[in-house]
Amino acid sequence: QVQLVESGGGLVQAGGSLRLSCAASGRDFTSYVMGWFRQAPGKERGFVAAIAWSRTTSYAESVQGRFTISRDNAKNTVYLQMNSLKPEDTAVYYCAASRHIATTIQTMSLYDDWGQGTQVTVSS
Repeated sequence: QVQLVESGGGLVQAGGSLRLSCAASGRDFTSYVMGWFRQAPGKERGFVAAIAWSRTTSYAESVQGRFTISRDNAKNTVYLQMNSLKPEDTAVYYCAASRHIATTIQTMSLYDDWGQGTQVTVSS
């Protein structure tokens, strides 16, 4: 099992930027597919971005070109750089780890471990 701790959320004005971090415990971090999901009030949790051990990435269409996922395997940390934020990006953002062998994974049920979430609020 991997413990995941997110940080970096907060309140930002529309058009601003935030960088989320997710620190992972565990010996096999390098092999995990890491993902970010988000859940807005009254909505289901949805895929945002994922990155494989090879650094292959995938993004939800709604964040393509604005968000960048990256990982530092030496620090067991994955990041989500969020630029040009919009009010509709307001949500709790969750980090997740998958032990499945894949390039990237967008399916929530294929992730094995989850962080507690960090709130991102974008004001208009």
